[in-house]
Amino acid sequence: MSTKQIHVFISHAWAHSGHYETLADWIFKNRWNVGQASLDFRDFSVPKNNPIHNASNDKQLESAIFKQIAMSHVIVIPMGMYANYSKWIKKEISGSTNYGKPILAVNPWAQERTSSVVGRAANKKVGWNKQPVINGIWDLYK
Repeated sequence: MSTKQIHVFISHAWAHSGHYETLADWIFKNRWNVGQASLDFRDFSVPKNNPIHNASNDKQLESAIFKQIAMSHVIVIPMGMYANYSKWIKKEISGSTNYGKPILAVNPWAQERTSSVVGRAANKKVGWNKQPVINGIWDLYK
């Protein structure tokens, strides 16, 4: 069995950090296998206690976030409506596009109203369940 190390960046707004926390628990706190591959997911997100948040201006923060995105294989973005109004999620989508990183959009709890910004940028969309999220990341990685 081969092990595939997959770097995942979860985009999020700290005012809605529950989505990030749930996704991080699903992705990083379990062991995952697909066929003969063992998946070793690594968190390349920007956690709340990361010094990136101490950047002295928006340009430094953007640069630090883009560095994390550049080192990631897949970008995961919850499709909550708040994403339509978040300048940082829009910048993360832009960074993902610039670095050619695929975006997995996750619809929290099958919401009927979701972010059109995230939906248009997504390479793949899945519902709010653990296994479809893992399968979506794997599909975009391979």
